Amino acid sequence: MRPVPIVDRVTDAFFALDTSFRFTYLNERAETLLKRSREDLIGRVMWDEFPQTVETQFPEGFHRAMDEQVPVSFEIYHAPLETWFEARAYPSETGLSVFMRDVSERKAQETTLAQHAAVVEAIRDAVVTLDRNREIITVNGATESVLGAGRSTLVGEHVETLTEAAGIDDDDAVEIGRAITDVDVGNATRRQLELPYVGPGGDDRMGEFRFVPVEDNAATVAAIVRDITDQHEYDRVVTSLHEVTRWLLESDDPEEICAIAVHAGSDLLDLPISGVWLLEEEQGYLEPVAGTAGAHDEFGGLPRFNPGEGLVWEVFEGGEVELFDDLDGTDGLYNPETPLRSEIIAPIGTHGVLMTGSYDPHWFDETDVDLISTLVENTRAALDRADRERVLRDRTAELERQTERLEAVAEILSNDLQNQLEAVADALADDGADEWEFPLAEDTVETTLDRAERLVDDVREFARNASAVGPRSRLRLESTIDDALADSRLDPDNVVVDAPAALRADPDRFVHLLQTAFDSAVARADGDVTVQIGLVGFEDGGSRGFFLLDDAAEIPPNAHDRVLDPTADDDTAIDGLGLALVRAIAEAHDWTCTVTNGDNGGTRIEIREVTTLERNLE
Repeated sequence: MRPVPIVDRVTDAFFALDTSFRFTYLNERAETLLKRSREDLIGRVMWDEFPQTVETQFPEGFHRAMDEQVPVSFEIYHAPLETWFEARAYPSETGLSVFMRDVSERKAQETTLAQHAAVVEAIRDAVVTLDRNREIITVNGATESVLGAGRSTLVGEHVETLTEAAGIDDDDAVEIGRAITDVDVGNATRRQLELPYVGPGGDDRMGEFRFVPVEDNAATVAAIVRDITDQHEYDRVVTSLHEVTRWLLESDDPEEICAIAVHAGSDLLDLPISGVWLLEEEQGYLEPVAGTAGAHDEFGGLPRFNPGEGLVWEVFEGGEVELFDDLDGTDGLYNPETPLRSEIIAPIGTHGVLMTGSYDPHWFDETDVDLISTLVENTRAALDRADRERVLRDRTAELERQTERLEAVAEILSNDLQNQLEAVADALADDGADEWEFPLAEDTVETTLDRAERLVDDVREFARNASAVGPRSRLRLESTIDDALADSRLDPDNVVVDAPAALRADPDRFVHLLQTAFDSAVARADGDVTVQIGLVGFEDGGSRGFFLLDDAAEIPPNAHDRVLDPTADDDTAIDGLGLALVRAIAEAHDWTCTVTNGDNGGTRIEIREVTTLERNLE
């Protein structure tokens, strides 16, 4: 039996070339690789039989080996076989001995490792690998930017070098050691810790430390450290905002709610220049109700925004939170000379807006927008609740007032009826049954019926819910006075109006107010009575309103309050509910009513807090 040559027993492909690069031998593995038999190739030049190799590393490597008589090696990819080979050529005086080994698996591993290394190097997290002795094997580039220590400082050192460089507390360093051990011995497939450390700039940071096993010739555990300071701070602020929500919902005062929101934004979100504006529904403008000290120091008070004025009103109408990165050149600024360069304006539902600003452009980011959105949403919920509570309180108080009114009205009706019955009884007692005549006969019947009708009207008006004022319309004071005089007992010629004016009020109820005031003056007069009507609050800077001054018998000072009370047992209340009804209608409009005496006698009724009152209108 012919022995098998040694080169045929090796697993590598082997072939030999002479000094002219002619094949002198091939083993079986080489025949399989080259897909040619020995008989076909022996004595033939390699470059002629395999011209595709001319464009590879073979010519350069083989010529170098032959010329310099030195071994060479290189790697080459065989496309038809989709295989990587390592080629090694050993020169001699007679030619070359060439070995080719399949290194595809190794190349794949190297490629994978290279890809992993590239990924590790590219990520922003610090990545450190450790061996079983807790010595640092590898460190990626981000480690220095995250922890303040780089490759030259850490590689080959114990992991304690890393914890010391990062200023990690001793107790936390012990926790890190336990986590590494748990992963290394297989007690856990992953451990994660959140620990404080000192950043490269010496500032306090919060890190997420993750430990996972790795399969490597040297390393056994990888530590991945992520700087989560911003996320940790975000979570802290969100938690604090939820606590602020509890404070917000405990208050039922809109101004207090807004003050809490502004100062929460200043303290938690570092927003020193902030303010809140609420919609003044009757006037239709945004009124400043709360602001930080920084806002007041900068602007000396916050402005009022009327419809269409500035970005604040624009965003309020739009209903969405808006971030303005750079106000320089932005259209629609309320104050083009503002020192602020960036702003966030956030509507608080339909209640108003919160605005915060900075002297620097691009100061705010989307995280600030998210946090402010959370704050204003919680503020909106608190204001909604305060509105509901206010409405409930107002309704409860109104029901109580309603009950008091009805009881007072019942008392007045009872007294009036009692007076009529007593008049009948007295007439019977004085004149005898045969000579008695009905005391309300002839000319007194019409007067009594008028009085009864007015009393019924007053009762109906007084029983109405004071808060249920109907739609308010813009009324000219002079024409409304004429409407009231049409149903009043006051002679129209005896009314003097100082100046034309206009206001917004429920037309029917305001006419009834004036008519009642006129009739009260007539009831207190022995003959003709004159009523002067003028404006107040325009010259003295007080709250706006108007007055009615009559020259009838004056109401004594000690009775000024009693005539405004429907339970008052007073001559001035004989004819209906009188001035108590005037006050009730005024309060239904959120106005105030007082009774005093004129400088020259008579009675002066003042209606104030009429914020919509205007004068000198044509």
